[in-house]
Amino acid sequence: MTLRRSVTIAAAVAFLAGCTGASTGGLVAHPTPVIHTVEPVRVPGTIPIGPGPQSVYTVQPQPPAGSCHYGAEGRYPLPDARCTPGATNPKVAQATIATTICRTGYTSSIRPPASITGREKAANAKSYGYTGSMRTGEYDHLISLELGGDPNDPRNLWVEPNDIAGATSTGNSKDTVENAAKTAVCSGHISLAAAQQGIATDWPKLGRTLGVLP
Repeated sequence: MTLRRSVTIAAAVAFLAGCTGASTGGLVAHPTPVIHTVEPVRVPGTIPIGPGPQSVYTVQPQPPAGSCHYGAEGRYPLPDARCTPGATNPKVAQATIATTICRTGYTSSIRPPASITGREKAANAKSYGYTGSMRTGEYDHLISLELGGDPNDPRNLWVEPNDIAGATSTGNSKDTVENAAKTAVCSGHISLAAAQQGIATDWPKLGRTLGVLP
């Protein structure tokens, strides 16, 4: 392991071990029209626990149209914490990561079908007043499935505007953060709880701490 990587991991551990949740400053309006200037209330605390994987998924009700408002940290969009605080999968715990999120194929085995999430995405876009492209805006698990997020709890899903200029798919910067965080959890560098708290409350800060965002 190089000295630079050791320093990056040490910084990540130091930050996440003392993570209290939200960043209370620095939120600015996203430059695209789909981002509102209303800052979300980002309250640290216990993340809700969802119902977990289901054998049959059903379409979940979404917040009322126009009731949710995006925030932003630089160019990175943030969800409204009142609508999307995140929710965890009760089947995933620190003691079970080897047989759940760190096992190849686990997340695909619990992912809801597009026939369900497509309808939820359309309704959630109205919740947030999202008017961007549905081809590049991701119906995103705030706490990703690979970090033990609940598969279909509406508190853990939001239409995420794409932060990448000229994007042609739903791939975005948060995906990179999720992958790095999973690697850190499965290699034992950070705890599952710390990664979940970091991604739920301030994913750009987590990305910078892990060294994958500028």
